[in-house]
Amino acid sequence: MPDWTSKLGKLPPSANDVAINDAAPIDEKLKEVGIESYFEDEPTISRYTREQVPGREEVIEYLKSLFPFIHWIGNYNLQWLMGDMVAGITVGAVVVPQGMAYAQLAELPVEYGLYTSFMGVLIYFFFATSKDITIGPVAVMSLLMGDIVLKARDTHPEIPGHVIASAVSVIVGAIITFLGLFRLGWIVELISLSSVSAFVTGAAFTIACGQVSTMMGISGFSTRDGAYLSVIRTLRNLPDTSLDAALGLTALTMLYLIRSGFAWLAKHRPQRRKLWFFLTTLRTAFVILLYTLISWLMNLHLPNHDSAQSPIRILGDVPRGFQHAGRPQVDGNIISIFAGELPAAVIVLLIEHISIAKSFGRVNGYQINPSQELVAIGVTNVLGPFLGAYPATGSFSRTAIKSKAGVRTPLAGVISAIVVLLAIYALPAVFFYIPNAALSAVIIHAVLDVLTPPRTLYYFWRTSPLDACIFIIGVFIIVFTSVEYGIYATVCLSAAVYLFRIFNARGEFLGPVHASAVSIGKSTLERGEPLEKNSSELTLYLPVGDANGSNPDISVQHPAPGCYIYRFTEGFCYLNSSRYLERMTDLILKETRPTTRTFIKKGDRQWNDTSASLPHPEDDRRPLLQAVVLDFSSVTHLDVSSVQALIDAREQLDRHTAPEEIPWLFANVNSRWTRKTLLEAGFGSPRSTSQNQERRNLLDLLNIARLGDSLDSGAWASSPSTEKLSQHPNSLDDFNAQEMGAANDLNSGEHSEERKDMATTGLVTGLNRPCIYPNLTSAMRVAMQSREKRHR
Repeated sequence: MPDWTSKLGKLPPSANDVAINDAAPIDEKLKEVGIESYFEDEPTISRYTREQVPGREEVIEYLKSLFPFIHWIGNYNLQWLMGDMVAGITVGAVVVPQGMAYAQLAELPVEYGLYTSFMGVLIYFFFATSKDITIGPVAVMSLLMGDIVLKARDTHPEIPGHVIASAVSVIVGAIITFLGLFRLGWIVELISLSSVSAFVTGAAFTIACGQVSTMMGISGFSTRDGAYLSVIRTLRNLPDTSLDAALGLTALTMLYLIRSGFAWLAKHRPQRRKLWFFLTTLRTAFVILLYTLISWLMNLHLPNHDSAQSPIRILGDVPRGFQHAGRPQVDGNIISIFAGELPAAVIVLLIEHISIAKSFGRVNGYQINPSQELVAIGVTNVLGPFLGAYPATGSFSRTAIKSKAGVRTPLAGVISAIVVLLAIYALPAVFFYIPNAALSAVIIHAVLDVLTPPRTLYYFWRTSPLDACIFIIGVFIIVFTSVEYGIYATVCLSAAVYLFRIFNARGEFLGPVHASAVSIGKSTLERGEPLEKNSSELTLYLPVGDANGSNPDISVQHPAPGCYIYRFTEGFCYLNSSRYLERMTDLILKETRPTTRTFIKKGDRQWNDTSASLPHPEDDRRPLLQAVVLDFSSVTHLDVSSVQALIDAREQLDRHTAPEEIPWLFANVNSRWTRKTLLEAGFGSPRSTSQNQERRNLLDLLNIARLGDSLDSGAWASSPSTEKLSQHPNSLDDFNAQEMGAANDLNSGEHSEERKDMATTGLVTGLNRPCIYPNLTSAMRVAMQSREKRHR
């Protein structure tokens, strides 16, 4: 493939300098009428680099942003403390039983769930940008952690499970902390909502199916081989149900009855809604305490205080305090055990936490800082293992409880930590009698609440059928394989759909539609008054011949025979540049005739040239190509491939119009680097000496605006001189005559005041960017003037 930069050999070393020199006559002309000239500065790599290097104030602000609590802690008051106390105690009462239950899901002793709960709610206070989020053990991460521990138990039985869990937490936490410190929180946006919903729903269903056997007291098979296998094995072993089922089923039923009952009371007794909320929130703690009491009564005469001899499965001995505190063991041998699961673990921690934090931020009227939230969960997971914690992230259920409980600040997490700390030191004797079946019921009750409801799936289908399909595929993969595969599949599918949309982007040919604004008020309709039409007219640019939702009775045509407006709809890069410009050139070559035949004899033509089948030039009624206007409103940057595609397309159309070279105009180019690239690639610069006059013609139409606030824009726009400068000319000569007439008016004493006003105006775009315009209207006026000039 030829190097497009080699084509710039015809240009002077600096295309920008050439553009400035060519614009000198226009610059002098503007000074005569009192309009400030403007030449756009060249963007440079050194300047860009300097802009990226933070100054002293930015560094100080960055350091302060790492500890958000210093911005609000000085305003802390008694009213905030009361709200935080209530929310903190409520969450603490919920997180204790849930933490122990999730630790079992992670194939770890229950005390590790308490350690994780304590560190999560305590550390988050220092780094939080959300008052509602609660960090701690969660179902999906615990499920993934359990898979890692079981895998390590088979391959490295000499390494305890909690050592593996601590190492996973440190490594994952370090990765996420790095992302947060370098403010890469935007990376979470790469994971679509359909992917998040699919993995949460599939994981919740998998967890619930795996816990049914424990709730029913059935054992003897693995529940880690997929949800569908868990269902099959549980149904097959139903005859082996034990006494645990009586506790588990009734505990699950009681959890739902309590919630339904207080929801009914909240609806029919709204005056005590707050009371009903706190009672239903404490249902988990109440059920665990009740069934712990029942278990204690069943084990009054337990021999030797041995949990293995209990008629039901109970937790057994739970150590008091932080018995497993110490430096986590992390080395290459341990990391190699779970290296393959690291991406899934990072994704789970990120998407759960950020999605929950954003959701509650929107509900409660504040914004979070995603990068700072990554710092929060990263530091939590790095420091947590020193007290025995395993990976933790934001919990949806506990965050919802905390929000509804009236939390005021992140300090509520410290109060929750105190509650968990009391449980660790004061309640281990009580924990001994907690039935495993009751904990499984708590897990099932918690995870079923996060299942995506059918109405949400229906919403996905109505708004974006592809996202609905990704959701269904993701859930299907998780149910029949594993959570990790489901995460990877949905993320890859979402990325593939996005890339396909970019690759298969179809540009649009636009045509102008002249419209007027009509004011329709309620009083106008009620009194039957005639509609008030705005005197100013609008020019809308709609797709030509496409069903874009506008009135089909409105005829949208190309602006003029031989003039084309083409808009890029999905960016413009190496993925889609060829497809974009192939469609554009194919239609232009089809609808316009060549200026001359490139061969005389039939054998002289190219093998793929079909022009011989076209009518004789004298009989060809198609117009000549006059101008090409490209709308860059969706283009943020240009790469080498896209620039090469532009040059190739221009050369193809130049052969079509030879020996003439039609103008290429650009509108809505918002990036300085893109404008520089276009200029350096030869767009806007004269390609031959015969085009110098053409270049000056392109510069004849300029956009000016007031500078600063020295003149009211409405008054300036209505001034007679400005109207003369902005009227749509019938021809290029008329335009020049209007411009010179305005200059004479401004130089006269009669319009001295107007000249004073005009001295506060300047160009909108730089004179050294001659073929780049701020909107389509300006570009089209130049194209029409160039077309008329050619017809003379």
